[in-house]
Amino acid sequence: MPKNSKVTQREHSSEHVTESVADLLAHEEPVDYKRSVLNVTGETWDKQKDGEEELDAENRPAWNSKLQYILAQIGYSVGLGNVWRFPYLCQKNGGGAYLVPYLVLLIIIGLPLFFLELAVGQRIRRGSIGVWNYICPRLGGIGYASCLVCFFVGLYYNVIIGWSIFYFFKSFQYPLPWSECPIVKNGSVAVVETECERSSATTYFWYRETLDISNSISESGGLNWKMTLCLLVAWSLVGLAMIKGIQSSGKVMYFSSLFPYVVLVCFLVRGLLLRGAVDGIMHMFTPKLDKMLDPQVWREAATQVFFALGLGFGGVIAFSSYNKQDNNCHFDATLVSFINFFTSVLATLVVFAVLGFKANIMNEKCVVENAEKILGYLNTNVLSHDLIPPHVNFSHLTAKDYNEMYRVIMTVKEGHFKELGLDACLLEDELNKSVQGTGLAFIAFTEAMTHFPASPFWSVMFFLMLINLGLGSMIGTMSGITTPIIDTFKVRKEVFTVGCCIFAFVVGLIFVQRSGNYFVTMFDDYSATLPLTVVVILENIAVAWIYGTKKFMQELTEMLGFRPYQFYYYTWKYVSPICMAVLMTASIIQLGVSPPGYSAWIREEAAEKFLFYPTWAMAILISLIILASLPLPLVFILRQFHLVSDGSNALSVTYKKGRMMKDISNLEDNDETRFILSKVPSETPSPMPTHRSYLGPGSNSPMEMSTAPNGRYGSGYLLASTPESEL
Repeated sequence: MPKNSKVTQREHSSEHVTESVADLLAHEEPVDYKRSVLNVTGETWDKQKDGEEELDAENRPAWNSKLQYILAQIGYSVGLGNVWRFPYLCQKNGGGAYLVPYLVLLIIIGLPLFFLELAVGQRIRRGSIGVWNYICPRLGGIGYASCLVCFFVGLYYNVIIGWSIFYFFKSFQYPLPWSECPIVKNGSVAVVETECERSSATTYFWYRETLDISNSISESGGLNWKMTLCLLVAWSLVGLAMIKGIQSSGKVMYFSSLFPYVVLVCFLVRGLLLRGAVDGIMHMFTPKLDKMLDPQVWREAATQVFFALGLGFGGVIAFSSYNKQDNNCHFDATLVSFINFFTSVLATLVVFAVLGFKANIMNEKCVVENAEKILGYLNTNVLSHDLIPPHVNFSHLTAKDYNEMYRVIMTVKEGHFKELGLDACLLEDELNKSVQGTGLAFIAFTEAMTHFPASPFWSVMFFLMLINLGLGSMIGTMSGITTPIIDTFKVRKEVFTVGCCIFAFVVGLIFVQRSGNYFVTMFDDYSATLPLTVVVILENIAVAWIYGTKKFMQELTEMLGFRPYQFYYYTWKYVSPICMAVLMTASIIQLGVSPPGYSAWIREEAAEKFLFYPTWAMAILISLIILASLPLPLVFILRQFHLVSDGSNALSVTYKKGRMMKDISNLEDNDETRFILSKVPSETPSPMPTHRSYLGPGSNSPMEMSTAPNGRYGSGYLLASTPESEL
């Protein structure tokens, strides 16, 4: 410091110093808020560590381009649920009428909360742990809970990718292996496999050839080596994509995000050319307006919006943390949200075009089988030939002719009609058969593809699409684990990523035993829904009510260069928390009303049967929910009672290279408050800096600076022991 500086002169003077902090700092170099900390624990300042943290923030990896970032967010949010969950909900909840509550809830819940996560990640430039430690240290458990939920979801989600990999490699043969039932030899006689004959070829291939499933969750049956190998391949793909962080995963996203759209468009064009496709689409979008008044429809729409955007997982925050701070994240939130919605609609068109074709095939098969029954009854004089309309030709029997004949027989033989065992063979009944999840992808869709010309090609394309959809979501889910852990604990990226994948593979072996599919169902139903709902509610409260909506809006204005719409102020502060609280309440009620159970495949009956979870499985189920939610109260208690440091007493009052410290660790709360903030009415606190600087993941926010109680700066401070020339 220059010898003639005002501060140096005061050091050699006996007169009292009466200037405020603001007056003193006005003559010095600008305050470095990032490295300014009031030491309240007596710990020494680690200059090297502080420099490393600053260098880490400056050298944080960044996306190569805006396109790469948008594709990453799309790849993460658009997943398997868009293809096999949304179409099912649309069919179940009123067809086209379901789009209304979905779109309304997307706008008032999905978009604001998605924008909130993008904004906090971009503003603070840390993963979920660092972000919520910064915004509200006592709610820092949000980040840890997100990591746990991501781990649980990643465990079973990658198993689904493994199943897709198995079907992908099985698709390179003609005819497809699930197109016909296998023939087995019983001595010298060749017969069709009984289990397959009593169900269907695609159902048999899924349950027996792929999963080799046991009759219940209690029958482990040992590991399925084929699925174990496929799971290893799946985790290897995820590990390779994640090994270099966004440098490697960003490049993968160019293919994994765009390829599914190519396949969906190809399937849509091909599907529309199939006979019966229009029947499926018309059935899909015929609105049942009465369904819109059903609260259950709104609950399921809210849940789908919630999971479709990946809220609460931490992947959205992780991806946005690699952005520049002046990036327009409001545009990103709007774009990704509506691309997600239109992708769901596109996938629904494809699914029901194909299922419409399948329904026509199955309906024709039903007509042929029942026509043969009627011919048998005619030949044995059970039915009279007079009952058959004269224009009916059994060699070219149409569905319309059969329905007419069916109604005549049912009217005449009213008393004995059930004994005939005839089916109505209505196309509407086939279209109303609800299928979702694995039943849609691995049974219904695969069966439809066996009737396609060049069926192996379409099968390869379909399962390659599922692999890429799953991979995009898995990269986002794993980023929700790796980014906050690497940011917080400074572990090596490559080592942690590889170790995480190996550990997840070992734990994931529970899903590739013969009863593994039942564990997938358990994790899918219970490991994420309730904990994530709580996480997102607390995220919303932390920003809107603890950090402050007005303050957050002001920081967004500084960051974006424009003030976000007032719409977000009201949705963050009132609408979204209330809607999420209602959703959480409805989810808890649903868990209580619906008995915890699963659909088991019984080999002897060749049919599904609903079974309740045994006691030990219920214990696992409850443990999943508790374990995923445990960090929330645990971190709150630890920081509320000061059992661990939360960095909330950080104070920005130091020079660029110097550091002012005072050990006030023994002061009472009130004394500490008086020490930091002046209580003398005659003194006016110095103003807060206009730009609020980031203090790091362990900090709260720059506190307001004021003069000391006696109006003298430095009466109790000790200047950090650094040479005067460094000041």
